[in-house]
Amino acid sequence: MNQRNEGGFGIAIIGERINPGFKSTRALFDQEDIAGIQALAVKQAEAGASWLNVNIGARAKTDPQWMATVIRAIQEVTDVPLSFDFPSREVQRVCLEGYDLAKAGGRLPIVNSITEHRWELMDLYGDFRFKVILMASERVVDGRAQGNKTADEIHGTARRASLRLMREHGLAPDDIFIDMSVSAIVADTEGLNRATLDAIGLIGADPELEGVHMMGGLSNIGQQLPPKAVDGSDLKHALECAFLTIAVPLGFDTVLGTPWRAYAPLAEDHHVLTTYRSFLEQSGTNALRMVRKFYRA
Repeated sequence: MNQRNEGGFGIAIIGERINPGFKSTRALFDQEDIAGIQALAVKQAEAGASWLNVNIGARAKTDPQWMATVIRAIQEVTDVPLSFDFPSREVQRVCLEGYDLAKAGGRLPIVNSITEHRWELMDLYGDFRFKVILMASERVVDGRAQGNKTADEIHGTARRASLRLMREHGLAPDDIFIDMSVSAIVADTEGLNRATLDAIGLIGADPELEGVHMMGGLSNIGQQLPPKAVDGSDLKHALECAFLTIAVPLGFDTVLGTPWRAYAPLAEDHHVLTTYRSFLEQSGTNALRMVRKFYRA
């Protein structure tokens, strides 16, 4: 049984902190501080993470055995299953070979992530069994990757790729996590947030996709905004909760995030939620004007 976040949503959390994008974690990697990495894994597990994402950055390509070392060290101190975050079949093979299924209580790892133009990662499914994170933000057009901009494009990619995973590779719906790629609002003049939320509704209502998970990393949504509102409240976290307040009832059920952040629904009259809803109704420069309201709220 996967753990669920203790907040008001009951969502699953894929712990994001084993990632050199966090300065403190990068220092652990630079110093090859195995004990520190293990402590970070335990902290996320104790905070309720359902999986731990493992990302060691570019070193995974040049020194994949270091990735394997990190995986083994984490599994020495926690039985929470892992997610391997690197877009390389060779690196993912090393990760899957190093993963001890028994130490995770028989729970499958996650390969993060597969796209329509990076399908070769599924070649590994003949030798291993795993869950997948599927990126719905890109589709293949004339042999090339192209970003999705509308709800129909996102839904179409998610549907096409999910059905392929189920029909051609035998994955169960529960083994598929569709990454909805939450965008920063500060530069969203094309309605990408609105398209993502509309796509979540389409996927959640699609009977052929019943049972698949929808997920995303929420840290992008408040990118380049100040961390605090003028009243001292946590603006970025409130934005994340505003997104979840709308998305969770539509079927969004998993977050790539920090497990000890308390994700909980906002009241309908909460100033950040009402401003975010108004932002979703705008486009172009009007949307950017609405973003400025977050500073004054």
